[in-house]
Amino acid sequence: MTHGQKHLPAHIAALLDRQQRSAEGQAADSAGIPWAGRDLTGAGNPLHTFDGDDGLITPVLSAARRRLLAGESDEPGFVNALVGQRLFAPVIATGHGDAQHGDKEADISLVTLAAADGRSAMPVFTSVEALTAWHPEARPVAAEAERVMLAALAEGAQLVVLDPGSSEDAGATFVVRRPAVEALARGDSWIPSYQDQELAQALADVPETCPGVVGLRLSPGRGILSSAADGSTVLGGGVGPELSLGVVVEHGTDEVGVRLALAAVQTAVEDIDLLRERADSVQIIRVTDRA
Repeated sequence: MTHGQKHLPAHIAALLDRQQRSAEGQAADSAGIPWAGRDLTGAGNPLHTFDGDDGLITPVLSAARRRLLAGESDEPGFVNALVGQRLFAPVIATGHGDAQHGDKEADISLVTLAAADGRSAMPVFTSVEALTAWHPEARPVAAEAERVMLAALAEGAQLVVLDPGSSEDAGATFVVRRPAVEALARGDSWIPSYQDQELAQALADVPETCPGVVGLRLSPGRGILSSAADGSTVLGGGVGPELSLGVVVEHGTDEVGVRLALAAVQTAVEDIDLLRERADSVQIIRVTDRA
């Protein structure tokens, strides 16, 4: 999938400026080998640079996944376990070489897909087995999570989908949403928007600007949940909405007043830059005051 040139927010552009490049300035893998025009057909072309790598899920990620599926960990616990871990990005040979005439040149491209809501998503895998089961013609390129997330940003992906179509043995498909992708690309720990105290503070004055609104509650959106291969609910890994903004309205407000209050909050939060940066997707709903 080819993406046109886009105007990127400054904090994303800064991340991409740090990505690995070849001596000629081309985007490259962790070994400094350019992605563009790479020949995957000949001998002596290792697809990753991790000596002795068995291609299995790393012990750290295996343990983190077990804790997540057992309900002993949460979404940020699993996402933050990805920091520094080896992952596999799938690449597809797209050239039209002619083996009969000795022309073995081939281009490769990272794979991006369209999610159900139209957003661009990049599949990423924890093991070679999971990758080849997903697409037998895809080749695995291994890199640390930071490099993989940088590659996803460079491709314009808004989501990273970990182990799509995973089998029961793999456990679960897990979606890493944009703010977490950016945090991992920086090598930082990710704080989800629904636990972010700085974001909560930035939203604290919203009720004062919205007639009929007396409070705002931040909580996980219904869309953070996902399902394991066995059908059980997983506390994270969903495509969103990520953040729920619960609006508390004045007691006795009628339905028209409620709709106006929700619309006022919608308008007010659109101007908050930190919300756009820290939250992937937001739902605004009415809630009852807990006081």
